[in-house]
Amino acid sequence: MAVQRCCEPPPGAAPHPGMEDDPDKIKHAGIHHVAFEYPSLDGLLATYERVKSAGHVPHACLDHGMTTSFYYVDPDGNSVELQADNFGGDWERSSAFLKTSEFEADPIGTQLDPERMLQARAEGASSEELHIRGYAGEFSPDTPLDLRLP
Repeated sequence: MAVQRCCEPPPGAAPHPGMEDDPDKIKHAGIHHVAFEYPSLDGLLATYERVKSAGHVPHACLDHGMTTSFYYVDPDGNSVELQADNFGGDWERSSAFLKTSEFEADPIGTQLDPERMLQARAEGASSEELHIRGYAGEFSPDTPLDLRLP
């Protein structure tokens, strides 16, 4: 996948007059992030490994309860969420989770370390087990959460 910044012209083209990046973009109204769903947690973890090998790591990783989400920054400073449904696309289970006391107490979810998840997966943990253990805090990272909020 190739990504081009909005303010950079294509190779060989003239610059766009009057366009420049906004250093305070995160404080202004507009899009915060877009999300793309993977059909499985294994697909999400495989993408994490592939993207990391290209030098990109997420700024936040969370088990929201109904989804596991990895957030990256695109070249224009927007967050891109890559996620997998923890209930296998079962909308009834996801909807029911949104009504639980767990979700009410912590709607953001639990921070995750994808490297710890990969290690557990290599040791034989199922996707469901990764979700249960991750949501319980077993894969918490050693770094603070960065949701890129003003």
